[in-house]
Amino acid sequence: MGSLQNQKLENGSTGTIKPLDPEEFRRQGHMVIDFLADYYKNVEKYPVRSQVEPGYLAKRMPDSAPYDPEPIEQILSDVQKDIVPGITHWQSPNYYAYFPSSGSIAGFMGEMLSTGFNVVGFNWMSSPAATELESIVMDWLGKMLKLPSEFLFSGGGGGVLQGTTCEAILCTVVAARDQMLKKIGRENINKLVVYGSDQTHSALQKAAQIAGINPSNFRAVATTKADAFGLRAEAFRATVESDLKSGLVPLFLCATIGTTSSTAVDPLGPLCDVAEEYGIWVHVDAAYAGSACICPEYRHFLDGVEKAHSFSFNAHKWFLTTLDCCCLWVKDPGALVKALSTYPEYLRNKASETKQVVDYKDWQITLSRRFRSLKLWMVLRSYGVANLRKFLRSHIKMARNFEGLIGMEKRFEVVVPRNFATVCFRISPAEFAGNHQIVSSEDAANNLNAKLLETINESGKIYMTHAVVGGVYVMRFAVGASLTENRHVILAWKVVQEHANALLTSS
Repeated sequence: MGSLQNQKLENGSTGTIKPLDPEEFRRQGHMVIDFLADYYKNVEKYPVRSQVEPGYLAKRMPDSAPYDPEPIEQILSDVQKDIVPGITHWQSPNYYAYFPSSGSIAGFMGEMLSTGFNVVGFNWMSSPAATELESIVMDWLGKMLKLPSEFLFSGGGGGVLQGTTCEAILCTVVAARDQMLKKIGRENINKLVVYGSDQTHSALQKAAQIAGINPSNFRAVATTKADAFGLRAEAFRATVESDLKSGLVPLFLCATIGTTSSTAVDPLGPLCDVAEEYGIWVHVDAAYAGSACICPEYRHFLDGVEKAHSFSFNAHKWFLTTLDCCCLWVKDPGALVKALSTYPEYLRNKASETKQVVDYKDWQITLSRRFRSLKLWMVLRSYGVANLRKFLRSHIKMARNFEGLIGMEKRFEVVVPRNFATVCFRISPAEFAGNHQIVSSEDAANNLNAKLLETINESGKIYMTHAVVGGVYVMRFAVGASLTENRHVILAWKVVQEHANALLTSS
C-alpha cells in the first residue's frame, strides 16, 4: 500500500501525513498558547461552575469522527464554542471549591516539555534523565519540608512521583500487606485490618478494597468536635486492642494532615507511638496541607513524621504544579519494590542488574510513567523557596481575612478551626430560630445552608463545595487558585451575603 506519507486518499488526491512536522508544530503551538493566554485573560467572565445540563455535548457533536482532516482554526473555534461552556473553571480567581489545583507558567511549560519529549520512563535505561531528575527533585523537596533524612535517597529512603494520592496510598498499603503476610502467611490476609478516622479520605477505603483487605476489617475511627475532628491516639489504641482480642492483625494506619472535610490534623506523634507498639505501618497523607509545611510556621503540623513509614502530598493541589503530581516518600523503598516489582525478559538490561539505578516502575502500580519531575523541577527553579512560601502565605492571609468578615456578621459562624487556607462556615441556627417559618433544628439549619450554597453556585459568580462535619453541613471556602487576590475574596463575601439575604427574606 505504500508509506503513510505517500498513500493515495480514496478521493484521488495525494496527502502527506507529517504528525511532527517542526514548522507546523510551531504554527499550531503558537495558536494554542495564544488561545490559552486569552482564556486566562478572560477567565473571570465565565460562570465559575459550568452551567450546562447533562448530555449537552452530544447534542452539539456529530455522530462520528471526521473522515477528512479539519484545520486547527476550526477545531479551536469549536473548543471555544462547545468545550469551554462545559468546563468548571478551576483556575478562576473565584474558584473556592474542593481543594485548589493551582497552575503556573512554570508548571505549564514543564508539562509542555514533558509532553513534547514524550518519553516513557519506566526504568533508568528507558530515559536516564527522567529517573535521575525525579530522584534529585524528590530529595530537594524533602529537604524543603524538613523530612527526616531516612525519607531521602541520601539517607537510605527515597521519593517517587505518583499520579494521585489514591495511587500513593494503594502502593503503601500493598507494601505493608506483603511485608506482614511474609511474617504470618498469605492465608491470613482476611485477618489484616486497615485504620483511618471518619475524616480520612475515601482513597484509603478504596486502596484497602483493591489490596484485598476484608471490607469488614476497614476501620473509620470516630472523631469529635472537641478534638477538632483529629484522630485521638486513645481511640486508635482502643480500636486496635479490640481487634487484637478478636484475633485480627492490625496492619496500616493512614494519618491525615489537612482532612478533606475541614482540614483537621491528626496528631502524628501520639498516633505513631501507638502504631509502633503494635507493628503498624503509618502513612501520612498531607495531600492538601503538605505544601504549607514548607513554611517554618506550619512545619509543626508534621511533628512526629519521623516515626512514620511513608509520607505524601500533592504538588498539583497548592504548589503551582499542574495535575498530576503526587509526591511520595518511603523509608524502605525495598518494601515497595518487593511488592510491586516484575522483571520480564524484555526489560532486562545491564544498568538494572547492577543495582546502581532506580527503576521507578517498581515503585508504582503501572509500568508506563510520565516525565513528571520536569514540571516540578521547573516550578522549584522558576519561583524558588522564598516565592513559593510567599504564594502559600498570601492564600492563608486571604482565608484569614474571609474568616474575619464572617466574624463581623452575627448571622454566620465558623464551624471548625481554620488551620490553613480553607474556612468552613454556615448560617448559624441561632440567628434564624426566631423566624416562625423556620424550625430551629440542626436538620433545618443543614437544609437552609445547602439551599444557600446551591443558589450561590447557580449564580456562577463564585464556586464553593460543602462537607458534613459532626452532623453539621458546612460551606467550604478554599482559597488556592493562582489568580485569586484579596479583592476576589471580598467580592465572594458580598455574594454570600446577598444570597443569604434573599434566602432568609423569602423563608
